[in-house]
Amino acid sequence: MKILIIEDENDIASFVKKGLQAEHFTVDVAANGKDGIYLGLTNDYDLVVLDMRLPDIYGLEVFKKIREGKPKLPIMILTVESEVKKKVEAFDLGVNDYLTKPFAIEELIVRIRALLNRNNLDGSLTILKIGDLEMDLKTHEVKRGDKKIDLRHREFDLLEYLIRNPNIVMTRSMILEHVWDMNVDPFTNTVDVHIRYLRKKIDDDFKKKLIKTIHGSGYKISTD
Repeated sequence: MKILIIEDENDIASFVKKGLQAEHFTVDVAANGKDGIYLGLTNDYDLVVLDMRLPDIYGLEVFKKIREGKPKLPIMILTVESEVKKKVEAFDLGVNDYLTKPFAIEELIVRIRALLNRNNLDGSLTILKIGDLEMDLKTHEVKRGDKKIDLRHREFDLLEYLIRNPNIVMTRSMILEHVWDMNVDPFTNTVDVHIRYLRKKIDDDFKKKLIKTIHGSGYKISTD
């Protein structure tokens, strides 16, 4: 899953990014409100972590802009502003959660998972399945039938993205945008390489192939 951090303090942004990446999230960082609004509206994120005191635009104004364009996108505030009236104002506007600095990365991760769970309307956040393939998003265990499959971080993210979009052709650019961060080279062949690695692990030993190549378009996962 992909998260956007809008935070101008580099130490905090790096700390949060490292903590989230250790939990297998893909993370982008914006250092100001203008860039945060642009990324939030143009890219596909599952959640936004937003600071209030940005150098150019106040955080709640950034929130309003992103929420206007992405009404269902969960947004949580991470700020030094601990006054009750600030929290009330934020929640009245529709902010999903509010955590004050200093904070423990463990608490931030728990709150993020709670928001993602709450936003997961089909209830499939913990266990994803297609055919006889199953992945557990909490334990990061993957198995097909009775066979356990070891996946690297990016392979796991790629498989999760495909399973969340079954029977839908995902272009290489769509996969790059959601599974990799914004620093990836858009002309790289990394998607094809990782699809090949993933196929070897989840398809090669099975008669039924799940990952399909749609020539000239991209890839999809399907039991057809």
